[in-house]
Amino acid sequence: MMGRRGAGRDLQPIAEINVTSMVDVAFTLLIIFIITAPILQGGIEVAVPRTDVSSLTADENSLIITWDRDGVVYLGETPMDRTEFHASFPQIAANGDFDSVWLKGDSLSFLGGFIDLMGTIQAAGFAVKIVAEQRPRR
Repeated sequence: MMGRRGAGRDLQPIAEINVTSMVDVAFTLLIIFIITAPILQGGIEVAVPRTDVSSLTADENSLIITWDRDGVVYLGETPMDRTEFHASFPQIAANGDFDSVWLKGDSLSFLGGFIDLMGTIQAAGFAVKIVAEQRPRR
């Protein structure tokens, strides 16, 4: 038995840190964040028209109304049809705490419905600001 105890004393401790598993976890988290970041941005995704526009930023007291190509109106994140929007927007405008209204419409949507929304917003006393994307430079 004495021989076994003496043999264990000859082993030197290993002073290396194995970082392979830590790197694997870090890359896995990085991939998860890359995939989920665009999902967490929020808002309704529409293909806004491209034109020569100047950059503007919406402040915190802005209401964004989205009109998609299927004719669905989104008041913030809440979907509704056009008749429901016409009935409820004057009440929302009277009781809301927003200063400006941004109208974001899909470039492939029906123009008459978009103009109809503009009329309802203007009738409630708000100037309509239309969201567009900057046309790429040639």
